[in-house]
Amino acid sequence: MDLSLLIILIHDISSVVIRLASVALIPGWHKPSVAMAWLLVIFFWPIPGLILYLVFGSFKLPRQRAERHEKVLESLDRSCCAAWEAERPQEKDLPDDLLHLLRFASLAEKLGDMPPTRGNAVEILDSTPEMAKLMASDIDAARNHVNLLYYIFSRDEVTEPVFEALERAAARGVSCRILVDYLGSRSFLRKDAPALIEAGIKVVGALPLSIFRRNPLSARFDLRNHRKIAVVDGRLGYMGSHNMIEPSYGGKARGLLWKDLTMRVEGPEVLQLQRVFMEDWYVETLELLDERAGDIHFSYTGEHILQTVPSGPSYRTENYQRLVVTALHSAYREVIITTPYLIPDESLIEGLEVAALNGASIKLVIPRRSDQFFVGKAARAYYDFLMAKGVRIFLYDDGVIHAKTMSVDGDLCFFGSSNFDIRSFALNFEINCVIYGKRSVAGVIAEQRKFLDASEELFMEEWEKRPFLFKAVEGVAKLMSPLL
Repeated sequence: MDLSLLIILIHDISSVVIRLASVALIPGWHKPSVAMAWLLVIFFWPIPGLILYLVFGSFKLPRQRAERHEKVLESLDRSCCAAWEAERPQEKDLPDDLLHLLRFASLAEKLGDMPPTRGNAVEILDSTPEMAKLMASDIDAARNHVNLLYYIFSRDEVTEPVFEALERAAARGVSCRILVDYLGSRSFLRKDAPALIEAGIKVVGALPLSIFRRNPLSARFDLRNHRKIAVVDGRLGYMGSHNMIEPSYGGKARGLLWKDLTMRVEGPEVLQLQRVFMEDWYVETLELLDERAGDIHFSYTGEHILQTVPSGPSYRTENYQRLVVTALHSAYREVIITTPYLIPDESLIEGLEVAALNGASIKLVIPRRSDQFFVGKAARAYYDFLMAKGVRIFLYDDGVIHAKTMSVDGDLCFFGSSNFDIRSFALNFEINCVIYGKRSVAGVIAEQRKFLDASEELFMEEWEKRPFLFKAVEGVAKLMSPLL
């Protein structure tokens, strides 16, 4: 037989086998929407599609990584919980307008294993240079340890004060640790980390890259640690959407600036941020840190009730998605969402619809121009559907909105690193804070209204006039959205 005919025959037979095996196996391993998307890819493109599935298809963590996470949860000294319990809000101490949120706080605790805490002081930061300078000042005051966890970590003209403060802290004997995502911070790990290590700072890359998981700790190629956390002496903490990089991200979106929000916290909430860092540090290094290291002296006089909720593939459920959907089902006045990436799953769409049917005004703020072409097109494919459900869409024009927030009825708020897309709900390791009470939520809502003021509302009549080619590309992207 001619060699070319033999190759064609093998290709055709293998394509049929791949298609049949995919139909038999993939629906049993994934949600229907994800399974259908993968089957579509494999049916049109069998052999390359199978390769893509082998690299990106499994949401599960490697057994060794999952076991480490379970072990650290069991091994951590629970003494820090005494501070949590001491400042747990009691029903008798809460104003009437917060009592209805106790059930929600209980759900958040079951999902994230951390209770709400009162007595926290909070400052909202919207400027990357301001955040970097303030964090550098806090690091200069550190006496025992500095723990940083970021998806993107970069040494540049804006973040330089943080790097210099870390070097000064290490020189005077402060334990400094930096944990960064291996993919998001690959340039930093290659170029800048060696000098920091030489200065006495521990630097570790999380979720090392490994095609087909040759490394027993590597997971699906695009499972990432997307958290942003900084803890100084267990006393001060930072969390939010800022990465440690100048706000144009190296001109990533044609020079547009990323607009982020970070929360600087003092109080028992910081111990919860510390705990999440310790879990991630142990999984990557097998080093169990002492959360009581140093004398922790912070004030309990703040007025804010906060609760940390980590999420990611190491948890049995999609923690953040469950909380968001639950909050939407209870909304009846106003919901404001800010997010750079929007790829809703069925539950999120239903939650938005229920909130609208209950009379809530839903305002969704997203960037007019996305820095990711295919993800942006997938998001646009949902615009007309969401507007038909009663969601008002506002396109942000003053840069790339990167703040991830949701406020509900003025007395409940989510604030952190999670986007409102399938990736953040199911694939990435994220951290979010739930904020309770009108006075506490008011600061975040003020920032959300600034974003609204810098946006233009999109109306159905205008949106339907876009060219057919745009609609076609968006439709294709929508089909693939469960995989993005």
